[in-house]
Amino acid sequence: MTLEQLRIFVAVAERQHMTRASEALNLTQSAVSAAITALENRHGTKLFDRVGRGLVLNTVGEAFLPEARAVLNRAEAAQSLLDDLAGLRRGLVRIHASQTIGAYWLPQRMAAFQQAHPAIDLQLSIGNTHRVIEAVTSGEAELGLIEGAEDAPCLSRQQVGADRLIIAASPDHPLALQDNILTARSLAGLNWVLREEGSGTRSEFTNALPQGMSANQLQVSMVLPSNEAILTAVAASTLVTCISELAARPLIEAGRLVRLPLDMPERPFHLLRHKERSPSRAASALAAAL
Repeated sequence: MTLEQLRIFVAVAERQHMTRASEALNLTQSAVSAAITALENRHGTKLFDRVGRGLVLNTVGEAFLPEARAVLNRAEAAQSLLDDLAGLRRGLVRIHASQTIGAYWLPQRMAAFQQAHPAIDLQLSIGNTHRVIEAVTSGEAELGLIEGAEDAPCLSRQQVGADRLIIAASPDHPLALQDNILTARSLAGLNWVLREEGSGTRSEFTNALPQGMSANQLQVSMVLPSNEAILTAVAASTLVTCISELAARPLIEAGRLVRLPLDMPERPFHLLRHKERSPSRAASALAAAL
């Protein structure tokens, strides 16, 4: 059974005439007749009674007509969906982003894209860099955004932005009033609160430590799972942290944190996509916008 046979059957049933149906479908009468005959022969049943020069649905045809119409309507809806997806009139993009990007860099860009394409549904999940890579690798997310150096062979990466890490402390910290550049020795003597292993912020910080210093020389007093928790802890104590300048900026401007004198390298924000998965039209448009 084909959609074309169903289309012809419905046209004949509605007009109860082969010739009028063939004219409406722009087909020859023999093609219409052959389609009805093939449908009847395939299932071993008659759908029409020949009464005079016209056709009348029999009981089987009457029962079959709403089913045939329903199938054709579903096929039309499926075609319409593909047309809408291709034309960005609807769609869904699942995105995973690391915390700094997902909380401070991405939302305004998502809002601008959604305003331009209001029928595209954007769904954002936030986790650390390792979790983002897992989501894109498994297909759970079409797009991933990370600031960490971690990589996966099946993923492509493209820089879409940048940030800088800073060393932050409360204004009451003993080092807050000093202008001397922090040395490896002074870093080792501080009490740190850091993100968990697997976060981009932590991996970038350990990679940027001064030459001759390793991560195990740091006195890590606390490990917290979010930038917000770390910032709150630092503002209320003599702990120090390495954190995104984007995340710390509001508290620095409010006078609740200060930036300690140590230059850290700029770190790129990367857009991740799976090399072997075909992106949706909506995901490709969002990636281009970013």
